[in-house]
Amino acid sequence: MPPTFVLLHGAFANSFSFAPLQAELGLLGHRSVAVDLPGHGFAATYPHAYQAPQDLDTLATTPGVIKGVTLADNAAHLIAILERAKRNGPVILVSHSRGGMTATVAANQRPDLIDRIVYVSSWCPVDLDVSAYYAEPEMATVDAAALASAIVGNPAELGLLRSNFRTADPGALAAFKAAFLADGTDEEFLVFLNTLQPDENLDVGTPDDRAQADSWGRIPRTYVRLTEDTSVPLAMQDRMIREGDALTPDNPYDVRTLTSSHLKWLVDPAPAARILGDLAALLHAS
Repeated sequence: MPPTFVLLHGAFANSFSFAPLQAELGLLGHRSVAVDLPGHGFAATYPHAYQAPQDLDTLATTPGVIKGVTLADNAAHLIAILERAKRNGPVILVSHSRGGMTATVAANQRPDLIDRIVYVSSWCPVDLDVSAYYAEPEMATVDAAALASAIVGNPAELGLLRSNFRTADPGALAAFKAAFLADGTDEEFLVFLNTLQPDENLDVGTPDDRAQADSWGRIPRTYVRLTEDTSVPLAMQDRMIREGDALTPDNPYDVRTLTSSHLKWLVDPAPAARILGDLAALLHAS
């Protein structure tokens, strides 16, 4: 049976961002499913105050459905999808960015459902919790203050993280573009920005949610490095590869590289689709 690619989005994103990649995979003859984690996609909250003309005071206090959603909830949701996909044959789980946290927890709990796990500039915590990695030298080039300029409301009071991606502030827009799609056109950047949703959950897990050698470590895995990524810098990507390899030296990462920012591989998906197609062929050969 041909494998099913299960595609897992990052923070503030949803299944919609995978549409170009799914089209490319489909034209190459591959089957794929894009996941919406709880509170994402059509289940997301888009307050009226988020529409134009915006009411930022109201936006800062309007509740959101993603409040209280945990990493465990995300993992349970993903596992239910993996169970259904596995009925049809092998499964290749592909995660991007923050989605790697959920993919890792699912792999810890149900390695039997995943025939290969792929991290595309994606978080796979081994030695530290994800929040702790942000204080490490590999993240020193990330301009967190600039990215935080679009945050609306108090996350502790809202119980979620809310960003105003519909801002017209030139400084905030420039910071977003530099962090996520510096190698794209202004038009591509604005299109992608308008696919993002305002809310994200706060839970980044515990030490128990780091990669575990006896479960996660049994799964064949690939890391796709994005050389132009400035939100998860290449140095941090390489650190996660090293830590994973040290955890399970007998099952190291298969490492691939794309010349891409954090999002360009989704805007121009043909190179990524070819890599994924190669991995499907490897799975078939094995």
